[in-house]
Amino acid sequence: MIITNVNLVLDNEVVKGSVEIKDGIITSMSDTQSQLPQAFDGENGHLMPGFIELHTDNLEQYFTPRPKVDWPPFSAMSAHDTQLIGSGITTVLDAVCLGDYRDEKRQANLEQFINTVVESQKRNLTRAEHRLHLRCEVPHESTVPAFEKFVNLPEVQLVSLMDHAPGQRQFVNLEAFRTYYQAKYNLADHEMEAYEARQISLSERWSSQNRNEICRQCRELGIPTASHDDATEAHVTESKELGMVIAEFPTTIEAAKRSHELGLKVLMGAPNVVRGGSHSGNVAAHELASLGVLDILSSDYYPMSLLEGVYMLAADERNSLTLSQAVKLVTKHPAQALNLDDRGVIAEGKRADMVLAHKVDGHPLVKRVWRQGKKVF
Repeated sequence: MIITNVNLVLDNEVVKGSVEIKDGIITSMSDTQSQLPQAFDGENGHLMPGFIELHTDNLEQYFTPRPKVDWPPFSAMSAHDTQLIGSGITTVLDAVCLGDYRDEKRQANLEQFINTVVESQKRNLTRAEHRLHLRCEVPHESTVPAFEKFVNLPEVQLVSLMDHAPGQRQFVNLEAFRTYYQAKYNLADHEMEAYEARQISLSERWSSQNRNEICRQCRELGIPTASHDDATEAHVTESKELGMVIAEFPTTIEAAKRSHELGLKVLMGAPNVVRGGSHSGNVAAHELASLGVLDILSSDYYPMSLLEGVYMLAADERNSLTLSQAVKLVTKHPAQALNLDDRGVIAEGKRADMVLAHKVDGHPLVKRVWRQGKKVF
């Protein structure tokens, strides 16, 4: 297969030309247009590597589309997968929460959620390649047992550790914690006080112990680990000492800069880019881009935000990112973090996972997606 008349978004430049694919692999590239009648005409769009998503909670909304409504799991998976492919995502780590004492519904769906991802891949039911990201809420007695139950699945590619207790990381600001959870769970003032006290108690009892144990096992198994919502240099130092390779959603410039300096790839939400800032009042992703300490974008809860975020960062005069550099945030850099050497760039010998994007009236749109050379959108 030949794709021609496209702007190839390469590692360090954008080149007008063509690409040839055979047996799912990119075999050659050219800076000229193909004259063969069977070549696919990309109509001057941008041809990028397929996007690699490390942290998405998107599947949950299809499992439970309304309160008290459970959707058939493989139907939910199909709808989720279709949305991801339509957003240009060809490799995805579906995030599943372990030890999430705040949400009983999540825990009830846990095993079914994981089995659906695993079985969908075994039966070739999806268009994107789906893997698993275990999100471990460390302040709970059930976290390590749940982690040990699932960590040996071959689909597990990333483990992150988080503590959403009041006064910790994302919720250093206690008022922000109260505002968020009191509204989320519709708690009266006295109920909120009891809830807050319980979360603090659980964090003091379990967080450090569980964090150390999960990281120890991941180091032995060779599974990459990620911190979550680091806010201080002390948090970052601890993450580095525990062997973490990704800093998910650092909440301050201080934490992001130190993570980058120590070699942790700084991951921020693409919705943060699109919206112009954090929904919880933490550091804006565009600030980190302007400082040169933004390494990876994640769509988090909105898949199309990856494509939109890439174009927005490349056009933002507050930073010096070219389109090639912005595209690396959703392709090459996440591939490197997971040691996926076969994808993440348009280059000879790499997987033909590719996205063709156009801008229509200033809005980026996904026109075609190929996974291993096969058209999947």
